Amino acid sequence: MSAELKNDVFLRALQRQAVPYTPVWLMRQAGRYLPEYKATRAQAGSFMGLAQHPEFATEVTLQPIDRYALDAAILFADILLIPDAMGLGLHFVTGEGPQFERPIQTAQAAAQLQVPDMNKLKYVFDAVSMIRRELDGRVPLIGFAGSPFTVACYMVEGASSKDYRTIKAMLYKTPQLLHQILNVTAQTTALYLNEQIKAGAQAVMIFDSWGGVLAHGVYQEFSLAYMRAVMEQLERQHNGQTIPVILFTKGGGLWIEDMAKSGADALGLDWTMSLAKARQLTADKVALQGNLDPMALLGSEQSLRAEVRRVLDDFGQVGAGGHVFNLGHGINQFVDPEQVQVLVDEVHSYSRQFHQ
Repeated sequence: MSAELKNDVFLRALQRQAVPYTPVWLMRQAGRYLPEYKATRAQAGSFMGLAQHPEFATEVTLQPIDRYALDAAILFADILLIPDAMGLGLHFVTGEGPQFERPIQTAQAAAQLQVPDMNKLKYVFDAVSMIRRELDGRVPLIGFAGSPFTVACYMVEGASSKDYRTIKAMLYKTPQLLHQILNVTAQTTALYLNEQIKAGAQAVMIFDSWGGVLAHGVYQEFSLAYMRAVMEQLERQHNGQTIPVILFTKGGGLWIEDMAKSGADALGLDWTMSLAKARQLTADKVALQGNLDPMALLGSEQSLRAEVRRVLDDFGQVGAGGHVFNLGHGINQFVDPEQVQVLVDEVHSYSRQFHQ
């Protein structure tokens, strides 16, 4: 049996219930800005050494929770573990990032793509169970996956890309080929997230990091439709508890009304979108997560506190809405850990006036 949850403010905010203050967690909060993370990664020997060993994954997941009064933990993993389980041969090249030995760029390769056995990802689910035990109910645990389109970007390009030329050429030249890849990826993603939920994830998030590079209309067909397909297959209740789903498309503010109809409980927003405008467009039918510019953490303490207040002021009185404070994307590796303490303290103290 898992310990009773001592801090459920994050989960309540996602469901637009009354909370005493605005909860906060940070994308990539377990990461390279923390000296303890760097030490554990050195011990593990590589990024995959961290991700594929539940003990290491648990350790780095808990490091920011031990250091800061954050309101949620997020599983330490990588969005590319799914295509790795599909047999694409993931490896990380120093200074260049992730690469695949066998990218999917032909009809023949796409035809061979199959939903993998979830046992190949058992190390992720073991990590979720271990993290839940070690958290001992302090805060909820978020599970996650990349969106089918974002994961497909790496699967087709074979690595990170600046212009997404290969996948966009496929999209416009042979759209059915890309739909085939996205369909298998969406089925796999739903299974993967459901296994995380069974293992103990108390909320899940879908990261659509690259959906924002798509044209209007194309985004709806090739990214949002497949995220919706994933959400339709998710177990939204587990052991009598509701499992909220957060949907985040970086650069997706233009499509927030469509995203609000996707079935997600909350929408993550980057720093380019006004929270006040987002509330107006969605009529508080979904919670919102975000949306401080990550680079604000590189400013002075005074400027950081001012930016935190600006974001909270922009959302305003909560009323029927729900707000989870976060960055508009992942935390930068060069951030001073002391600045994160400032951010968390400012969110918790300043936001109480909006929760009457």
